[in-house]
Amino acid sequence: MPEEEITPELFEHLVELAAFELGAEEAEYLRAELNKQLNAIHELEAVPLPPDTPITSHGVPYTREISAPPREDHWQPFPHPEKLMAQAPETEDGYIVVPDIPHEEL
Repeated sequence: MPEEEITPELFEHLVELAAFELGAEEAEYLRAELNKQLNAIHELEAVPLPPDTPITSHGVPYTREISAPPREDHWQPFPHPEKLMAQAPETEDGYIVVPDIPHEEL
């Protein structure tokens, strides 16, 4: 295996930043998988490409000429909203009550 870019120390730091709780086996497996992904990326980077190669997100350019037009949105009310509302733990005036999201100043 080529040199590992994600060392155990770096991985431990990343796990702490992400607030993950991983067992030793899980951590080592995930670290090895991440290093494999990085190696695959480096292999792709090594493929020579002409400098004028356009960046693309996929292999097929979807232009207006070959793409179907977007469909119109049609509002279709659910026939029995009371059935949906009955599944919510708490409702008020026809709305589902959700807990407040705590905010912290950074």
